Amino acid sequence: MELMGKHLIAGEWTGAAEQFSSDPADGEPRVFAAGTVDLVDRAAQAAEDAFDAYSATTAQDRAAFLNAIADEVDARIDTLALIGTQETGLPDARLRGETGRTSGQLRMFATHILEGKFLDARHDAALPDRTPLPRSDLRMIQRSIGPVAVFGASNFPLAFSTAGGDTASALAAGCPVVVRGHHAHPGTAEVVAAAIAAAITACDMPAGVFSLIQGGGLEVGQALVQHPLIKAVGFTGSLRGGRALFDLCAQRPEPIPFFGELGSINPVFVLPAAASARGAEIGAGWAASLTMGAGQFCTNPGVVVVTDGSGADAFRDAAVAALYESPAQTTLTAGIADAYFDGRDRIARAGCTRALVSSDRGEARRVTPAVFEVSGTDWLNSDALAHEVFGPLGIIVRVADADEMAAVAKGLDGQLTCTLQMDAGDTAAAKALMPVLERKAGRILANGFPTGVEVSGAMVHGGPYPASTNFGATSVGTLAIRRFLRPVCYQDLPAELLPVV
Repeated sequence: MELMGKHLIAGEWTGAAEQFSSDPADGEPRVFAAGTVDLVDRAAQAAEDAFDAYSATTAQDRAAFLNAIADEVDARIDTLALIGTQETGLPDARLRGETGRTSGQLRMFATHILEGKFLDARHDAALPDRTPLPRSDLRMIQRSIGPVAVFGASNFPLAFSTAGGDTASALAAGCPVVVRGHHAHPGTAEVVAAAIAAAITACDMPAGVFSLIQGGGLEVGQALVQHPLIKAVGFTGSLRGGRALFDLCAQRPEPIPFFGELGSINPVFVLPAAASARGAEIGAGWAASLTMGAGQFCTNPGVVVVTDGSGADAFRDAAVAALYESPAQTTLTAGIADAYFDGRDRIARAGCTRALVSSDRGEARRVTPAVFEVSGTDWLNSDALAHEVFGPLGIIVRVADADEMAAVAKGLDGQLTCTLQMDAGDTAAAKALMPVLERKAGRILANGFPTGVEVSGAMVHGGPYPASTNFGATSVGTLAIRRFLRPVCYQDLPAELLPVV
């Protein structure tokens, strides 16, 4: 497929006077039209124009549309793998797997909405003879909220970007979508947009149901979240960038929900019996999880909390040995590599950490692991350590006892995940931690590692702030659809006025 380097605005491929060049990990840069505030307005207006017709479609029609997008994405898998690899440096197998995940979650949402449960329909029949007062006929059902803005993520060019979970769940809910493509993979975004455009045509959906705006400066993102026709925002990215957009949404004359996934250190708690029995095994497993995809996962386990002793030594030694063998990996962007080394330096300057594995700057966009060790006391006294460093950087926190481990857990900010490494002898200790971890994270694991998020009905990918800006929401799993719905009660309305589902 020959890339056009254009935006897709309501079915029309559109250029722009301003352009930008991609910064691929491999190959020559490509030139793309840059987004403008005017394009944001055109896309938002087109989405609003499409809303009435699209939100009135049946679940069967929307399911067919989602399945058609999935088919069109799968049909472009070779192109997506080629261009995605060039742009991001991710391996071919990863891009093919992520393509399958993207089409798979589209099909999952299609199946789910056909079941009808996502509408949470409720009916309280009229009680005309009730005393002292009769009751009206009351019906409640979830309805689409309006056009949704979605920001593509740097670390998942497919599954969390153009046709990723936010877009798929919004379309499943009956909401048109305007995507702000990520500058790290504009070619990949264009290919996916072409797939969606083909599905729109095949399913005879309103053209404004989807638009893609590429690049542009900060003013483009600001204009998108502040546009009066946009009714919600889905975002995956940094705490700083996400919080800025969140604040803009809250400051609007009509505040709108901002569903942002922002940052998490995903702590792993290695309990004493597990550490004693298999500390080395857990250490090697942690090293593999920490370095997966150059550590560029939202669920990367950046912190391990382990009770001081021989089990902690075995964990540390095995992890360090494995990490010294870990090769340099290419980051998604040069900016990610720069931020990684800045974070490493911040941890080193804390004054209470000991470097176990050092990461040195080499080739551009290439990083190696960095691991630090710190006592539980020093961790609790240092605010600088508990912030995400995006990349393969880990901190081992050696606590004195169960009380200090609990104190570390209680001091954590909100997380996407918390993990318990435990054996049978750790059950009592794990039970004591559970009330704390349930308040801290959206997903709690036992005897695994959090990298990798299953696309399924029960999955929660979200958590208390700053893991996400809405602790009651998830960006993965069927519950994600509920973000873009609102309840409406129909009182004594004739059947012909009730929504068709």
